[in-house]
Amino acid sequence: MPASPCVIPDSVANSAPRRPSIHEVECLVKAHEWVNGQYRLLVLSVPRSVLDCKPGQFFHLLCPQTDRFQPYLRRPMSIYSYDRAKCELAFLYKVAGAGTGSLAGRKAGDVLNIVGPLGRGFEIRPAWHRSLLLARGVGLATLAPLALECARLGRPLTAISSARSPDLLMSTDLFRSFGAEVITVTDAEGNSDVESLTPLIESLIRSRGIDAFFTCGSARLLRMLQEIGARHGIGGQVALEQHMACGIGMCQACVRPFRRDDGAVNLRVCREGPVFDLQDVL
Repeated sequence: MPASPCVIPDSVANSAPRRPSIHEVECLVKAHEWVNGQYRLLVLSVPRSVLDCKPGQFFHLLCPQTDRFQPYLRRPMSIYSYDRAKCELAFLYKVAGAGTGSLAGRKAGDVLNIVGPLGRGFEIRPAWHRSLLLARGVGLATLAPLALECARLGRPLTAISSARSPDLLMSTDLFRSFGAEVITVTDAEGNSDVESLTPLIESLIRSRGIDAFFTCGSARLLRMLQEIGARHGIGGQVALEQHMACGIGMCQACVRPFRRDDGAVNLRVCREGPVFDLQDVL
């Protein structure tokens, strides 16, 4: 399916919700700890004005230059949690490259420059009464604020957490504290593949009345949910991960194609997303 040049349809531009103000601030690192052998939890002390944000949005972090790492561009990072009363903003991330490698060296009391909140977040529509959250690894970080919002709205929730092994499962206790039913699957146990997950989700639709899907990160899981959703008439949303440069839509480095009735259109993940309708993603 051919994609048109990058254009912003009038329907998107005119229906866009009010965006909160974007801030660039210097924040103090309040806590920075290893969650397991690969992931770290970063907690920042931030001005309350920065926390006018929604689940699914992200911030652009200026990772420091070090003797070992010299990252050039900022790194987009999904919000893991935000607490307006405590003026706290948290990120859960995997240490994988130069940016996150340099970030991993920040200690309590250090200063970190961030820009945000950025992008469009999740929307829990009135017709969606019982949601299923499915993510793998750090993808759960993006869905954690959504689980809290479901709890705030009194919407029951089922969360499937996937990882390579049980020791890499994350945030299961946090999701349970929000009242979610948590199901864990891992590669090591042989139940995290599409062939195992599909009948599991089909049974949850029948037994729990699942009527909305939310996911993040994995293209394999996204395609599976698209197929199941199409069979059962279940909608939902996905938060996409994409390489970004500016994070505000000017550089168009994060453009990718999306489905429309008359073909396809290219949109910016950082600006029109990162959250999109589940079935729109090509």
